[in-house]
Amino acid sequence: MDFEAYFQGELGALRDEGRYRVFADLERHRGGFPRATRHLEDGSTQDVTVWCSNDYLGMGQNPKVVDAMKAAIDQCGAGAGGTRNISGTNHSHVLLERELADLHGKQSALLFTSGYVSNWAALGTLASKLPGCIVFSDAGNHASMIEGIRHSRAEKVIWKHNNVRDLAARLAAADPRAPKIVAFESVYSMDGDIAPIREIVEVAERFGAMTYLDEVHAVGLYGPRGGGIAEREGLMDRITVIEGTLGKAIGVMGGYIAASEALCDFVRSFASGFIFTTALPPALAGGAVASIRHLKVSNEERLMQRDRVARLRSLLDRRGIPYMPNDSHIVPVMVGNAAKCKWISDLLLDHHGIYVQPINYPTVPRTTERLRITPTPFHSDADIDHLVGALHQLWSRCALSRAVA
Repeated sequence: MDFEAYFQGELGALRDEGRYRVFADLERHRGGFPRATRHLEDGSTQDVTVWCSNDYLGMGQNPKVVDAMKAAIDQCGAGAGGTRNISGTNHSHVLLERELADLHGKQSALLFTSGYVSNWAALGTLASKLPGCIVFSDAGNHASMIEGIRHSRAEKVIWKHNNVRDLAARLAAADPRAPKIVAFESVYSMDGDIAPIREIVEVAERFGAMTYLDEVHAVGLYGPRGGGIAEREGLMDRITVIEGTLGKAIGVMGGYIAASEALCDFVRSFASGFIFTTALPPALAGGAVASIRHLKVSNEERLMQRDRVARLRSLLDRRGIPYMPNDSHIVPVMVGNAAKCKWISDLLLDHHGIYVQPINYPTVPRTTERLRITPTPFHSDADIDHLVGALHQLWSRCALSRAVA
């Protein structure tokens, strides 16, 4: 087989369809978020404004976080020194797990190297080790949850997205003696919709099922202390496992689960994705501790972000730029064509200094291609005006349909 020809052919097909992904070479500016410098292949640079960052509150630039990371480097050095089992457990990890357990009102928490790994390892371990386990997975769940369930080889039942009635019917049809896990998210990252958590929990409790809630796009952003949608709704104590990330609103890197002491210890003891992976560097853990402690007491960032989201939506409405309505902070501007979505993204970057990545299949279904925009507390009125003005121009150039007021 001509391997190189095969690789080139598959990549060519992606390009022809407008789905080939190109990474923007960006250099973030400390203290200047969401500004960045774009490095081009010819050696030149361009000033850009980032509109698609998952650093939702700009905490990756917060002085408290930066200073904490510097202090950890000065005190402990760069790396963790190994896996958590072999010399890699640093005091910063212990402090961070305590903060996370407290944030979610749980007995314990367990750190992983990313949110993807925490889902893959925790769900995979729980579902594989519980004898005869059946996992009831929301149809909109993230790839990391899907991979964890697949890795477990447990029986999987997919229920219609956010459809509590369908979940109840599928639970009722299952073996009543089998252990069950209901796995779902709070905020779904591409559509920005929010799960009916209370109703899901009530159905799961009726059938004696564990609940596994992914809060990665909600931690830091919702609830009086940033504990997520479950905190906002007063439901954290009724969720068996809350999973989250440190790489979005917390502003650094890493993933975790928060649950009972026994469950976290069980995953710690059996999950290969935890046991055989080098621990997070102390600097990342220290930065996360500083960020979480700040967001537990500060509501300023959350309120300003909501204001920015509302202003952006208002201006999009005025211009008839279609976006998917939801109750979260995510603004999916709908294009509906892969090639045009990529083209608009390229023009925004090259000619307007606006960076927003196109979201195409397989991340979203075909014909629902979009620009996923995430306003932050640090996007100014002028930034929002510039973005909407550029979109207005490009919508006309592309002959895309407008939303009807």
